[in-house]
Amino acid sequence: MPTPVSSLRVLMMVVGGIQAVLGLALVTNSVAIAQAIWGEDDTSSTYYSPEGEAHSGTVVFIGILVLAIAAWGTLTALKFPTRLPAVRNSAIAYGWTALAFKIAVWAVAPILVLNLLGLVVAILLIVRPNQPECRVWFGYQGR
Repeated sequence: MPTPVSSLRVLMMVVGGIQAVLGLALVTNSVAIAQAIWGEDDTSSTYYSPEGEAHSGTVVFIGILVLAIAAWGTLTALKFPTRLPAVRNSAIAYGWTALAFKIAVWAVAPILVLNLLGLVVAILLIVRPNQPECRVWFGYQGR
């Protein structure tokens, strides 16, 4: 496997692992996250809020969606040795999805350094499959 292909594979596994940890955190802490986002400002009701519990299903749904995207990226990376052109297309689509995910995270949590780093990684996920070595590895015929 050429170096650009193996580095793309490692990058996809790392991003998928980070997304999996984030998805698990969203699923397991859904009530606390919903309370922080949609809860009341009253400090006397920190342990119970119908607002937080009412929206916890939304947080669980987002967490499961993040877990599914993480599984997609990891499984795509694991299929790289098959050299199928569809795997390259899946890697490109995963890169675009990671970019959209990063922009959504930026809107929710504007932490500049982490978001810029994630943005660079998402752009690398889009650009790397289009390198000549990757195209040859996956059997891309060209125009």
